Amino acid sequence: MMPQDPVMPPQLLVSLFSLGNFVIGVAGFAIIGLLEPLGAEMGTSAASAGQLLTVYAISYALLSPLLVSLSGQIGRRRVLAAAIALVALAAAVSALAPNMAVLNSARIIAAAGAGLFTPIAAAVAASLTPEANRAKVLAAVFFGLTLSQVLGVPAGSWIAYTFGWRWTFWLIFAMALPLIWLIWTRVPAGLRFQPVSLKDLGQIIVKGRMMLAIMFTASFLGSIYVLYTYIAPLLSETMGYGRDGISLMLLMFGLGAVGGNIMGGYLADRLGWQRTLVGLCISQIILMPVFSTLPLTTFLLALLSFSWALFGWAFMAGQQMRLITMAGAQAPVVLALNAASIYIGAAIGSAIGGLVIAGFGISALGLAAGLAACGALMHLLLSMRFAPQGAVAPLT
Repeated sequence: MMPQDPVMPPQLLVSLFSLGNFVIGVAGFAIIGLLEPLGAEMGTSAASAGQLLTVYAISYALLSPLLVSLSGQIGRRRVLAAAIALVALAAAVSALAPNMAVLNSARIIAAAGAGLFTPIAAAVAASLTPEANRAKVLAAVFFGLTLSQVLGVPAGSWIAYTFGWRWTFWLIFAMALPLIWLIWTRVPAGLRFQPVSLKDLGQIIVKGRMMLAIMFTASFLGSIYVLYTYIAPLLSETMGYGRDGISLMLLMFGLGAVGGNIMGGYLADRLGWQRTLVGLCISQIILMPVFSTLPLTTFLLALLSFSWALFGWAFMAGQQMRLITMAGAQAPVVLALNAASIYIGAAIGSAIGGLVIAGFGISALGLAAGLAACGALMHLLLSMRFAPQGAVAPLT
């Protein structure tokens, strides 16, 4: 065992992990605001460029559980530093990419780094925190991902339209480099942790009822990403927006996502996860088709974007509460698979959105997303019906 580095106060370590998730969130989702300038330079359509998000999401979903399991015997500090190094490498390759093939390769590298960092950072934070405070600490660790939606995605879009899309990736590279040093010097060496293996992963995957519940995350977020992936070209075509208008609406979406994170915990505590998740599905069925009625006034569109994200991102607290209730001692592995299903949803949603644009035009995205949300509601009700006995309270 390596000698211990000076241990950082827990709240500062949590802030470091949250910052890492912020960089990862920007690296993963800033592409949403880059589609038009990137597609123009690469000589491809915005719909085709949007498949960069699909590649990233599929790669994360496949690689994250596998890499976390395979690295289960390696020191946590080394894995975390290597994960951010992969994100930095991917950003540099993206900034220099001469074509879409290289960009897609870089997205796979970025997904590998993100898929290692986020679940392991959560596990380290939990291991250093008394059990009574773990939920609060984990929420703080994941806050960086939400904050990336508020600041990182709209800022990346503004930079792309102002200076060129490659500068967004150079910004990600510049943010990631000092994080490698901070992780290596501030995360305690020789951390005690419970190693995980492919066997742990396999035990969960073969449980059909559990996987049905986990995959609700994919179906719910997938419906949102049918629309969200292509929001920049949609606003450009229907509202006539350029840099400032698109960045503003992405900011409103990000603010709604932060509010939704906070509201979701309150709703799940007060109403229970069942009513919360059913109500949030219905909200998406109502809100997303409105985007097919664009143009609207800027005020109404800002209100719509905020509300859409508010009710969309409020689902995670209720879903995690549900899975923890079902999983018992296997909760850590289940939550790792739940994180991967976020990216499965993003992959499926962005792929469906691209097909909708090709077949029916970009204005059909809102209606298609609303129909996908109907599918998510049916998935939820089915998974509640087949949940293990005692995992679901009646909706009375």
